[in-house]
Amino acid sequence: MIDKGKLWEFVEKELDGSENYLVDVRVSPANEIVVEIDNDHGVDIDDCIALTRAIEGAFDRDEEDYELEVGSSGLTSPFKTLRQYKKFIGNNVDVITKGGKKLRGVLKEADESGFVIGVDEKVKREGEKRPHLEEVDYRFGYDEVKSTVYALEI
Repeated sequence: MIDKGKLWEFVEKELDGSENYLVDVRVSPANEIVVEIDNDHGVDIDDCIALTRAIEGAFDRDEEDYELEVGSSGLTSPFKTLRQYKKFIGNNVDVITKGGKKLRGVLKEADESGFVIGVDEKVKREGEKRPHLEEVDYRFGYDEVKSTVYALEI
């Protein structure tokens, strides 16, 4: 089986200096390899082809037979890296917490420890007759959420 760590390291070196960055590498027990890359402006098919050729040149199929797929992280795929979170700051995202709560809000900030979304909620203050919409900030650690995805607006 292909060593995932060596492959990860190789891909990061290949992408170093380019606008693309590594999101994920998956290697199944059947040696089916999926490499996900992203870019702040969108991944070009030529970038995927070039990376595929580089991997095939470095990892000999005669020594270890494998199936390889190199692609971009989909627009509706869950975020896996801090850079993906930063890419979508200012956009609506859908968050599902490990407790099962679903929230939609504007991604306001992201750093190494977590991220903040602003959610419009009805709030009724003491002395008010009716609730009004107010943005409430929620901060999450990455370990507190099942998934965060870009919220497509149709």
